[in-house]
Amino acid sequence: MPTTPPLSRPPHARGGERLLTRIALLSWIALAPAAELRSAEPLDLGGRLELFADDFLLERLDGTRLQLHEPRPAEVVLRFDRPWEGPHCGYVTVIQDEDRFRMYYRGLPESGKDGSPSESTCYAESTDGIAWTRPDLGLFEVRGTRANNVVLGGKPPFSHNFSPFLDKRPGVPHAERLKAVAGTTESGLHLFASGDGIHWSRLQEGPVLREGAFDSQNVAFWSESEGLYALYLRTWSEGEFRGFRTVSRSTSPDLVHWSKPAPMGFGNTPMEHLYTSQTQPYFRAPHLYLAFPMRFVPGRKALTEAQAESLGVRPGYASDCAETVFMTSRGGTNYSRLFLEGFIRPGMELGNWASRAGFTALGVIPTGPGEISLYKLDHYAQPSIHLTRHRLRTDGFVSIRAPFAGGTAVTRPLRFSGRELVVNFATGAAGGVRIALEDAAGKELPGFSKEECVELIGDEVERVVAWKGNPDLSALGGRPVRVRFWMKDADLFSLRFR
Repeated sequence: MPTTPPLSRPPHARGGERLLTRIALLSWIALAPAAELRSAEPLDLGGRLELFADDFLLERLDGTRLQLHEPRPAEVVLRFDRPWEGPHCGYVTVIQDEDRFRMYYRGLPESGKDGSPSESTCYAESTDGIAWTRPDLGLFEVRGTRANNVVLGGKPPFSHNFSPFLDKRPGVPHAERLKAVAGTTESGLHLFASGDGIHWSRLQEGPVLREGAFDSQNVAFWSESEGLYALYLRTWSEGEFRGFRTVSRSTSPDLVHWSKPAPMGFGNTPMEHLYTSQTQPYFRAPHLYLAFPMRFVPGRKALTEAQAESLGVRPGYASDCAETVFMTSRGGTNYSRLFLEGFIRPGMELGNWASRAGFTALGVIPTGPGEISLYKLDHYAQPSIHLTRHRLRTDGFVSIRAPFAGGTAVTRPLRFSGRELVVNFATGAAGGVRIALEDAAGKELPGFSKEECVELIGDEVERVVAWKGNPDLSALGGRPVRVRFWMKDADLFSLRFR
């Protein structure tokens, strides 16, 4: 592997600290001749979708780089203005459940001790992820009325951070197809279940886990790729609420027996307060876990006292900053954190420069052709608190980006199943993408060369690649190949053999 050229300054520098991440190395390494490509055991892709949200597939980038894309804010979907909701609503979860979307969140009119009796778990639903309604369920009396959307009330401390998930483990009883984790440091983490998403009960009286701080939203899911339940929970880097807010992971084969929580690693990156993790399998590629933590910067004050007063910011919530960042994982106790920049910045709204106004909801869902959505809480601890939908291209978290001058990218050796290669890409009017398939040593395979590739021009989530008009790859199935991209003024988001 060629050596890295000397850098005049590091790609990332924070507080004078030189930080050279793996993606920076990939971006600076000159493309080696085919004979110098490193030898490696081929990746077995089968027919699964692979995103360029990390560098898992990549061997080389030359003149190209990985580009983090920022979601675009759309409409406000909920204003938390009901008497049982209030300025401290939070820890939102969005779930796609067959023909509907379900939303759960904490209602909290006034702040107080974690797990206070004032907390309740509220519910909303939608058929498209855009227009949301709050049904009057009549299950619990809160603030003097049963005409509310509360699915858990009067059961402290569990509404502090009630976080549901759709249990996709094969064979789960219908009455337990939705699960939730909830609890505080004092209570430990408890497990709830529901068949209809409305009526919830505890699966057992005692906690399933006691080791952890649990003092934010803890998230769990059944991992199809690992064959176990994964739980990402709040811990502190030095224990006992000291050091940095961080993330640990515990696993279970059956929701009864849990492993000792192990701290998650973040690669060669500086420690930061990561208030939540929002780690979740991507619904189109469940072997890839996406994470949207809230980066919390305590004591970093952006609002003046006059601005905070005009916004109605609650006392004690005007002196910190927060935003959403982006990470991935493929299981185990490591995150891939290639980007330290903000994924969803506070933006121009002053209300998002108050403390904790960076909570991203758990859940990424499809909301239209070529579109996915995620949600972020805005104006925390203010009368104007609300939830905003953010739009993103399908698979559009990160791309391989080529400038107008052009560049290349090449994958590690891989095996696939299927008859065709499909890519998610976008080009400028003068840009384009050509693709060659090579053997493991980097030699172009006859019939699949760059020159024979029909140039990709346009903007499509699914485009079948063809060589001299022929897309059929069946003759190469099971054979180790590399995929090489020649790109100009273009982005490449994902690929799949099918």
